[in-house]
Amino acid sequence: MSVEQEITLAFRALGDENRIRILQVLRPGEKCACDLLEALNISQPTLSHHMKILCDAQLVTGRKEG
Repeated sequence: MSVEQEITLAFRALGDENRIRILQVLRPGEKCACDLLEALNISQPTLSHHMKILCDAQLVTGRKEG
């Protein structure tokens, strides 16, 4: 992937209010999905959708536990 494509993905990811809010909640450090859901008042499928976009843009790193 070219640098231009990476930058385009990042800007697209940042173009949504919910994703900006997710990044603000994650700024202090790692959080579990339940903490994000509570802080943002969004549904689990919506959170998953936004997290996938943020992960694809390499703005956050997700991991599964349990």
